[in-house]
Amino acid sequence: MNSLKRMSFKHKNNKFSYYFANYARLLVPEIFYRVRLNKQLKKLKKYDTAYIDSRVNYYNKLVKNQTLPADTEKLSDLRIIKHYKTYFLDSKLYTRFFNPKLCINFLFGDITEIPDTPSIVKSRPIYGDNTNSVILKLDIMRHFLFTKDKTKFVDKKNMLVGRGKINQLHRARFMEMYFGHPLCNIGNVTNKENYTGWLVPRLTISEQLKFKFILCLEGNDVASNLKWVMSSNSIAVMPKPKYETWFMEGTLIENYHYILIKDDYSDLEERLNYYIEHTDEALQIIDNAHQYVEPFKNKGQEDIIAFLVIQKYFQKTGQLQGK
Repeated sequence: MNSLKRMSFKHKNNKFSYYFANYARLLVPEIFYRVRLNKQLKKLKKYDTAYIDSRVNYYNKLVKNQTLPADTEKLSDLRIIKHYKTYFLDSKLYTRFFNPKLCINFLFGDITEIPDTPSIVKSRPIYGDNTNSVILKLDIMRHFLFTKDKTKFVDKKNMLVGRGKINQLHRARFMEMYFGHPLCNIGNVTNKENYTGWLVPRLTISEQLKFKFILCLEGNDVASNLKWVMSSNSIAVMPKPKYETWFMEGTLIENYHYILIKDDYSDLEERLNYYIEHTDEALQIIDNAHQYVEPFKNKGQEDIIAFLVIQKYFQKTGQLQGK
């Protein structure tokens, strides 16, 4: 049954379409894309330039020009790495539009430290000087999933649902405190990691959407379910995020876009009961979350922002003329 649930395509990105389209693009000579870059950038005038500039400068905070190390790889050196195939394909979506002789430092995976030199990453710490961590939209299949939820909040169960791999101490601590709690339907879905307790059956996204509240605990970096939860008619429940991706988790406002709980989780029951009793405030959070998610669904605008983030990277590392 669990394996069948994992194969459910409802509320999921289509892997076949993703890989087919991206591998097909690899067959097209890159010169075809490079001659179209200016045409792509001219589309900027169709959008709110102030908004786009704010997004670009949020992802790419480089201000002073920096010189990359001499051994930095060129775009032409970028190759498929077995464990990071989606990172490679996602990066090629945008870098193929630039000169392959340009140098760039990619750090693939769950990056939780700030590099010494300007680097393209999927994730970075929110706090501290994270200037060298330049965010690009990577690992899209796993992280950028939005859902269409037809069930109204008021018709959902007055409970918190949560499923995930329990292989970090902070996630294990949450299970120790609330596994089996009458307000919680939570548990571990794998016995292959360090923590083999709290095993429960998997739930599909459709099954999780039957609950008013959905747990969004960070794992190695961000909570990967946060995007689809915020696009639903349920509410994300989580501590203040410590890491961020292209979704700009660092800009989320507590009790406005999501329900905040303390880092030690001690106020969970009180926070759930409050929003069960204050439906109007809960509905406002859902509306705010939907408004936050909406711009990320605009592919044309998202592409322009990504191009400009990369272009600024090359400019601030002295490889292209510009600001």
